[in-house]
Amino acid sequence: MRPITKVAATALAVLALSVTAACGSGSEGPGRTTITFWDNNGGVRTPIYQELIKRFEKANPTIHVAYVGIPIASAQQKYDTAVAGGDTPDVGGVTTGYLADLTGQQALEPADDYLARSPLNGKLLDGMLTSIKQTGSDGKLYMVPATSNLDVVWYQKDRLSEAGVTPPRTWDDFFAAVKKLTRAPERYGWTIRGGAGSIFQLLAEAYAYSGVTRFFDASGKSTVNDPKNVELVSKIAALYKKDTPEADVTNDFPKMVAQFTSGKVAMMHHNLGSYNDHVKAFGADKVDAYPLPVGASGRRTILANPVDGFAVFKNSEHKDAAWKFVEFLLSKESNSYWNRQAGQIPANKEAQADAWLDERPYLKNAVEVLGDPATVMVSPPYYLPQYSSITKADSEPLFQKVLLGQMKPQEFLDTMARKLTEAQAGWKKAHS
Repeated sequence: MRPITKVAATALAVLALSVTAACGSGSEGPGRTTITFWDNNGGVRTPIYQELIKRFEKANPTIHVAYVGIPIASAQQKYDTAVAGGDTPDVGGVTTGYLADLTGQQALEPADDYLARSPLNGKLLDGMLTSIKQTGSDGKLYMVPATSNLDVVWYQKDRLSEAGVTPPRTWDDFFAAVKKLTRAPERYGWTIRGGAGSIFQLLAEAYAYSGVTRFFDASGKSTVNDPKNVELVSKIAALYKKDTPEADVTNDFPKMVAQFTSGKVAMMHHNLGSYNDHVKAFGADKVDAYPLPVGASGRRTILANPVDGFAVFKNSEHKDAAWKFVEFLLSKESNSYWNRQAGQIPANKEAQADAWLDERPYLKNAVEVLGDPATVMVSPPYYLPQYSSITKADSEPLFQKVLLGQMKPQEFLDTMARKLTEAQAGWKKAHS
């Protein structure tokens, strides 16, 4: 074997250092930084981010974005596991639905200072920024909003027209329309989300029906079991298997959408975010949406959707690069592109003025509803660390029992209200 010369040894040492640097977290070649981005709703939106990442990397050749798409149903669990293992991304899509969980684990970097010196300062919707700050325990901004949403009822225009039904404004009109649209067992007027994700939709319907304006009363007691909310749940449960498919009891979002897009049901409740699914199935001219009906109070009452946006994680070694990516995603052009593809409302005020919003009547209507001073927004307690588990793991199986006639709506809502009241009392005590 030939001996290694001094020059060769030096060259090998430099090569070894280069390989180590390339393999380490945060760099990809000389002078190039890699940041990891987790999309918390991977799948249908993956191509949107792929396009935006391509644009970002072209404008910022020294930064590479490693994209990871996570199914929405497992996003919170994925984040919790990553936080526990100290293996969080640099930046991720986050919702206020589990923001309190992440801030409680001190996993996120406050964005206040970044935003204050950013070109985005003053260009994002104030109401969304306030909602995010209220979700945390210290009033800081732990994520930056990207999109505004609204719960709506999607409907097949032809089915309603054939039945002589106009989009209902009141709940009385709604229940009459559901019955008129049902031709069981081939066709049904409505579909109930009985599986994963059912509770938020049910509560949105209940508060829209009851007109109750606060999630807790002055004494800190949950209003979830208000008599009018119980009345709505009873009426929805009475539709099951008569004006809805029997499979509804276990249907999650994909299965609910599949029933709607197959033509089996005429109307379904979701939010603006399922626009692409419906347009792909029917075409843009065959499907439309209307806001949840108005209750007896005559006041449009809306349970505020979780705010979706982006957060930089505290463990990131490349916070400046991560923030630069967030700043790009929330710029007028990028935020408009993302929301146009997703069918939602931009958080960037300048993007809201783009012409494509006027081309979609359902979206223009949603903007008007959210901007109407008479609209009452009811804010769920996303700041409670237990909120997610109470309204998902604890309550979803009980709602299934209600649909199956194994539990009364009153008992179901009383159980949820008791847990929420206890969680609220504990939170107030801890923050008094």
